[in-house]
Amino acid sequence: MRKVKVGLIGCGVISETYLKVCTESFDVIDIVACADLVPELARQRAEQFGIAKTCSVEDMLADPEIEMILNLTVPKAHAEINMRALEAGKHVFTEKPFALAQEDAEKVLALAEAKGLRVGCAPDTFLGGGIQSCIKLIDDGWIGTPFGGSGLILTGNAADRTHRSPENFLSLGGDPLFDVGVYYITAFVAMLGPVRKVSGSASQLRTELKLLNPKSPRYGDTVPVTAPMNTSAVLDFACGATATLTAAKEGFGYTPRMEIYGTDGILYVPDPNGFGGPIQVKQRSGEIVQFPLSHGLTEQSRGVGLADMAYAIQSGRPHRASGSLATHVLNVMFGIFESSQTERHVPVQFQCERPAPFPLGLRFHHLDE
Repeated sequence: MRKVKVGLIGCGVISETYLKVCTESFDVIDIVACADLVPELARQRAEQFGIAKTCSVEDMLADPEIEMILNLTVPKAHAEINMRALEAGKHVFTEKPFALAQEDAEKVLALAEAKGLRVGCAPDTFLGGGIQSCIKLIDDGWIGTPFGGSGLILTGNAADRTHRSPENFLSLGGDPLFDVGVYYITAFVAMLGPVRKVSGSASQLRTELKLLNPKSPRYGDTVPVTAPMNTSAVLDFACGATATLTAAKEGFGYTPRMEIYGTDGILYVPDPNGFGGPIQVKQRSGEIVQFPLSHGLTEQSRGVGLADMAYAIQSGRPHRASGSLATHVLNVMFGIFESSQTERHVPVQFQCERPAPFPLGLRFHHLDE
């Protein structure tokens, strides 16, 4: 399998994690250039990871050597950069959210199809050993027929930490549903298949947030809150199961919880914002049994979706963290907000297939048999 040459656009905080994983773990990826609106950030990342070239976005998109773009820009730029990459004839994998408008996501997909190019999107945590092992347990019948589920993520707001742009966490894209709820919805779809309709309620308790963390570079500033910071939803799946989801940033600490309910047991799912375990099943007898992980990639593996897409480009198979999956999840999230506003159930119009699970027995950090 040859290396696919990748150009990175956006060299902020999350880029360090992607670069570490992609340069150390997946031989199929060769990141050859970095670009950022702040050139110094690109130079720092290139020096840190031994990447030979830094350049402007325009030069990167014009470089015939680069086959794929890794888009780690801010959420409001995702759709624009995705379109520009596709127009330049390059595959693109983007950080979530896929877009900040449903029509923008669907335009990206349409352009990719017209040009015969691939589009992928985070989160790719569902490709880790934790969720992949849960998928196998469900598919093998360990909890019987799944009929329900629940997801809960309560966390403090990252705006009041050390980030230089706290506004990103207080507006659409950084709100709890789009920022962390997306991991849960994606994991639900990976385990149970696509969502048919949604019901939701979203609330915004305040219109501004004063930054009180002395370590914040914006300490003492008051920042506007422009998106709901507390969202609850009911998801109805095409398979007949129903799940609840609550995502909120009005609390403190970090409280992740996810469960799948079946006719023969309850599956306690590990944090879908991570890659590992543990995994437990509560059986009919009431006994709780811990199961070993059946799949690898249990440590930090952000970028596995990019690597899987690089394999898929060469083999011709579908890639797993696809633009279609991301657009379906985006439709679910916008549907939750619409339901909250209209006080009605909202059908999910854009549908997708459940992504194919990884097979068992893959060699370490290889994604094809």
